[in-house]
Parts: sequence; C-alpha cells; structure tokens
Amino acid sequence: MALDLLEKPATVEDILREVSRIKSMVTEAVEDGVESALRAAKQGRHVAEDAVDDARHAIKRNPLQAAGIVFAAGVVIGGLLTLISMRRD
Repeated sequence: MALDLLEKPATVEDILREVSRIKSMVTEAVEDGVESALRAAKQGRHVAEDAVDDARHAIKRNPLQAAGIVFAAGVVIGGLLTLISMRRD
C-alpha cells in the first residue's frame, strides 16, 4: 500500500474516504464507551439499592443492635469533631 502512495498522489476523494473511515471508527469507539458507562452506572445503582434493602432488613431483624451501632457511631463522630475543634483553638 505504501508503494501505491508513492506511485500516484492521493486524490481528494481518497483523503475524504480515509477521513470518513477514521470518523466512523472514532464515533463507534465513543458510542461503545458511552454504552459501557451507562451499563456501569445502572449496575452501580442496582448494587446500591440492594445494599440499602439489606440494611433495612438487618435493622428490622436486630433493631437494638442497629440503635447501638448508630449511637456508637455518633459518639465516635462527636469525639472526632470535638478533637478537631479543640486543635483549631
């Protein structure tokens, strides 16, 4: 093919045909990327919804344990915020 280019100069039609081919390849690659991103987002949403459902069921099965965990998390976060505010002063 390289010899063909040396033998005769490329015509405008040849260049336009090559540009069109490259444009098609880029367009397909972008469309594939968008489709993959949409599938990943949809799958992520389903995973998050499943996690929320699992958490709801766990809370319903063990409400006292859930309340204890929330209380402990609040104490830890409150302690951290207190330490941070004391260091700024």
